[in-house]
Amino acid sequence: MDEMDIPTSAASPGGPRAKAAARPGDRIFLGLSRGSGILLLVIMAAIAVFLTVRAAHALAQDHGNFLTTFEWNANTDPPVFGIAVLAFGTVVSSLLAMLLAVPVALGIALFISHYAPRKLAAPLSYVIDLLAAVPSIVYGLWGALFLVPHLGGLYAWLDEYLGWTGILAYHNGAPRSLFTIGILLAIMILPIVTSVSREVFRQVPKMHEEAALALGATRWEVVRMAVLPFGRSGVISASMLGLGRALGETMAVATVLSPSFLISTSLLDPGGGTFAQNIASSFKESGDTGKDALIASGLVLFVLTLLVNGAARMIIARRKEYTA
Repeated sequence: MDEMDIPTSAASPGGPRAKAAARPGDRIFLGLSRGSGILLLVIMAAIAVFLTVRAAHALAQDHGNFLTTFEWNANTDPPVFGIAVLAFGTVVSSLLAMLLAVPVALGIALFISHYAPRKLAAPLSYVIDLLAAVPSIVYGLWGALFLVPHLGGLYAWLDEYLGWTGILAYHNGAPRSLFTIGILLAIMILPIVTSVSREVFRQVPKMHEEAALALGATRWEVVRMAVLPFGRSGVISASMLGLGRALGETMAVATVLSPSFLISTSLLDPGGGTFAQNIASSFKESGDTGKDALIASGLVLFVLTLLVNGAARMIIARRKEYTA
């Protein structure tokens, strides 16, 4: 269409578009949207200020190094506590969960969106969405009563063939270790990563897939050349969403893990702990200084979560091909 054919009333300041933008409903929606964004920032700032103030009070009384001390005795006189073991357990268990869950979640999402018959894809999607709504305590009870008693055989097998690495050596203790927590967290975040990735894969333009098929591509080549590149940013976002839940999971970890402020060279041996698990198990019996110390560890978890999400956004922003 020639530029002269465009009605001047639509492009002019007083045209239909300007009038639509000046409608009361649009102004109300704009104000509510802007207010919601500002309110979210205010809440985040309030949480950060509260955690920082209480953490500063605890750190002023700490007689150990908060970052490197392998001990948590915040209720003693003088208090000595550190987050070295908690940081190690939180990061390792969450990375294990991501390593186990993300490949499986992507496979399930691709199967539902591009391989499964419609009669099978619909109920399978419903079951996965339902699993995402299961409370954490239910996963914790299942892990403590079913998963833990049945992991001895797997641990013995890993020790037989991979025990020479030292990382997967098993000394016949109770299988309440970081590796167990990693498996449980992987099961918990699997529905979240699967659901988000599935919806992203369903948004791939049909023209992209049809163009690949027209060039003689197989179904897997269509997935590799059209589906995965288009949905890469969504997959990263889904993975970070799952990682956020793994980092902050409380009740399931507290139910299964036997906390110990020791770092073992083997992931199969009991030991370690996480920020959320330590807060849940210690908060009730802690005094004022102990609660402030737990809040200080919560501040570290808060910052860690922000850094992880910020890194994900930077990865997406720096790679233009990740954007749809």
